[in-house]
Amino acid sequence: MARKKIALIGGGQIGGILALLIAQKELGDAVMLEIPEKEGMAKGKTLDIFEGTPLMGVDCNLSGTSDYQDIKGSDVVIVTAGLPRKPGMSREDLLDVNLKIMKNVAENVKKYCPDAFCIVLTNPLDAMVYSFKKISGFPKNRVVGMAGILDTGRYQSFIALELGISTEDVAATVLGGHGPTMVPLPRLTTVGGIPLTELLPQDKIDAIVDRTRKAGTEIVGLLGNGSAFFSPAISAIEMAESYIKDKKRILACAALLEGEYGIKGYYIGVPVVIGAGGVEKVLEIKLNDDEKAMLMNSLEAVKKAVAETKL
Repeated sequence: MARKKIALIGGGQIGGILALLIAQKELGDAVMLEIPEKEGMAKGKTLDIFEGTPLMGVDCNLSGTSDYQDIKGSDVVIVTAGLPRKPGMSREDLLDVNLKIMKNVAENVKKYCPDAFCIVLTNPLDAMVYSFKKISGFPKNRVVGMAGILDTGRYQSFIALELGISTEDVAATVLGGHGPTMVPLPRLTTVGGIPLTELLPQDKIDAIVDRTRKAGTEIVGLLGNGSAFFSPAISAIEMAESYIKDKKRILACAALLEGEYGIKGYYIGVPVVIGAGGVEKVLEIKLNDDEKAMLMNSLEAVKKAVAETKL
């Protein structure tokens, strides 16, 4: 069986970690694309990882390029291209500059990888994945945004930290836009099958929810230059692996809704099944009135960002 080909559009911090994880998990061969001025960085990072493949006991071809022709025929495309957030910037501040980048990326992916499963990480996430879908014209099952997995992972890690238990035993979902309006669902969160609400008082749960919403900003502040890159890369690989191996994982992703949750025509974070057919199914959770109101509030933030793309 031929190895899968994975195109990494963007050779920054996330791109480098993506390439390493693809090699470690032997998901396929990876091509990292950067703008011509940074082609050396893409070539250097991929060569550096390739030289480590004998030591990891893995087989994976890695290369760097600035020529879109080199991504031709990719099975999976992961887009991280764009400016990262700096302290004091909101995700929305990035919209204009990253939209120009996204237009160029989407047009080239459409030209060279018309059958690829595309995962978008560029911020502001919900507007960028919407833009990629509009410009590429790809079907909705093949364009998805990485957001909810990361938000959920952050939420799970904070719960595990508070309770002093394994992160593996926290089952949770975070809905909504990727930003301060996201909607963690404590009511449906379980720890080893036990409802979270039975293990923690409300004030502790509220504090965890608040920290989850501000988690990205917390890391931006600590790094002082740039935004999170390890956990976003790990999140994107969860999605890519579920697609490549047809695992049919249930993952919270920014998917295009066409009536689910009463939302039509927007990308927003919801639980989906990812398998060989891409986004195979959107799972609808019965929300209570408070949760519905929070999701609609999140949708308003997404709508505002999408309106600014003028697409």
